[in-house]
Amino acid sequence: MKKRDDAGLESRRKFMKSMALTGGGVAVAATIGQASADEPQIDDGATADRPTGYHETQHIRDYYAKAQF
Repeated sequence: MKKRDDAGLESRRKFMKSMALTGGGVAVAATIGQASADEPQIDDGATADRPTGYHETQHIRDYYAKAQF
């Protein structure tokens, strides 16, 4: 019978521990990132005057006038 290679076993244990710590670190980072994204945004009113969605501008009117469909 062969003896077990304890050096290989120890390196696998270190690898598994590091993977567990890395996963925990990623989870914490994602939670912190989500918490900062949930903070209310300050609205300075600059975008309130702008129309949303499609709006026809002079540039678009010129394109439609020249376009041959």
